[in-house]
Amino acid sequence: MPDRAFPLVVVVGVSGSGKSTIGRALAERLGVPYEEGDDLHPPDNIAKMEAGAPLTDEDRAPWLERVAAWLGAHVEHGGVITCSALKRRYRDRLTVVSPQVFFVHLHGPAELIAERIAARRGHFMPASLLRSQFAALEPLGPEEPGAVVSVEGTQEETTVLALAAVRAAS
Repeated sequence: MPDRAFPLVVVVGVSGSGKSTIGRALAERLGVPYEEGDDLHPPDNIAKMEAGAPLTDEDRAPWLERVAAWLGAHVEHGGVITCSALKRRYRDRLTVVSPQVFFVHLHGPAELIAERIAARRGHFMPASLLRSQFAALEPLGPEEPGAVVSVEGTQEETTVLALAAVRAAS
């Protein structure tokens, strides 16, 4: 990531990995705006997920365009946005916006993440779709701009690891 004062970060991972929690904390510590990527889903996508159906690449296309547009609007001053970005081609779509995009991939055991999903309330993504998300997940490649961060510790520990990864890349 080129030297810059304001990072452009996409917090990625499967549902329940802590993207929203860590993304908000990371944005606060970096002093940049935060955007909840789930809020950019078209209503049809949310309805489909609420019904327990996984999204197709076609379903995701308008959502990824909205995420990319948000990134493009924040290139100059930085920001943190959440987006599952499970597949390499989705991440490639986001890096087209700027070579300064950095991915923080929150990763942990399926059992831990399933427990977290079961404990949360008010989210449209049902636990039944977790298996499909892990099946679709393509880990960050060595040439991709990003870092894998474990979610097995506390929220604070995960935030510190994510922050260190972003700062190391700056």
